[in-house]
Amino acid sequence: MKILYAIQGTGNGHLSRALDIVPCLQKHGEVDILVSGSQGDLSLPFSVKYKLSGLSFIFGKSGGVSLWKTFARTNIRKLIRSIKNLPVEDYNLVITDFEPVSAWACYFKNKACISLSHQSAVLSPGLPRPEHADMMGKLLLNNYAPSSAQYGFHFSPFRENIFTPVIRSQVRTQELSNQGHYTVYLPSYDDKRLINFLSEFPDVKWDVFSKHNSKLSRTKNITIQPVNGEKFTASMASSAGVLCGAGFETPAEALFLGKKLMVIPMKNQYEQHLNAAALKAMAVPVIKSLKPRYKSMIEEWLKNGQKISVNYPDITQQIVDMIVNKHKGDSTFDSDEALFI
Repeated sequence: MKILYAIQGTGNGHLSRALDIVPCLQKHGEVDILVSGSQGDLSLPFSVKYKLSGLSFIFGKSGGVSLWKTFARTNIRKLIRSIKNLPVEDYNLVITDFEPVSAWACYFKNKACISLSHQSAVLSPGLPRPEHADMMGKLLLNNYAPSSAQYGFHFSPFRENIFTPVIRSQVRTQELSNQGHYTVYLPSYDDKRLINFLSEFPDVKWDVFSKHNSKLSRTKNITIQPVNGEKFTASMASSAGVLCGAGFETPAEALFLGKKLMVIPMKNQYEQHLNAAALKAMAVPVIKSLKPRYKSMIEEWLKNGQKISVNYPDITQQIVDMIVNKHKGDSTFDSDEALFI
């Protein structure tokens, strides 16, 4: 059996999930891996057959996605050519983790495409929503990567075909402690802005992981270092708490590790605002930005923030087995079942 597993390469969440999903898929046959996009900091320990530019969201430095840089760096002709040339018809099963080239190639070639992603969950009916609707963001999520069947991961199994997060084995085996520091990952803020804000809490030791710094530096009570998967995981496991964006994998891992958590959703990133709404419903504190008016909320969290109890069992192999067995005979892109996510 030949399987194509296509991964969105923007950020680290999709790539980190692949570390556990790929070995599960390999038990069912030959697996070719496709990665598209940029902004990721993780390297996969597997051979990647297709490395494509795709369509990446580019992080800014003021708390959000830079839409201008996102569109400016997108080569539309190259994207269309990649979609046209990707031989999805050569595979018995195509599974996409919010990866647009494989999804649209399947759509245009009438090939079944199975979505296994967090994005398959966030727009499901009945889930928590932010106070203000982002129609452009919703439109983008709905049309980014079409699929003929959907399975999702979320902070809670809200409904059928939505599962608890895939927690990497590296995280599951961490030794837990509390060394008093707070781990920070806010890639859409530059180092200067983070230092200026976090220095307002001089009695707190901040361990910041930065996409904008290539070497370790220390300023008063703040340590800033480049993103490194192993060091970041170890920092979280030994922290008093985690301050991060409202992505999916990092908050899920922080919850699994039993750390108190506060999130700041990126501007112009509707998915993060959906995540923030779900986390808020679980009693995780959410702030909108690092502006001075939110200082008191952070002070309250530092003093009195509570851990949120979760149950994230290791069921990745069972999920993969179910999907492969159910869809290995699918051949065409069923437009009646299609969800444009």
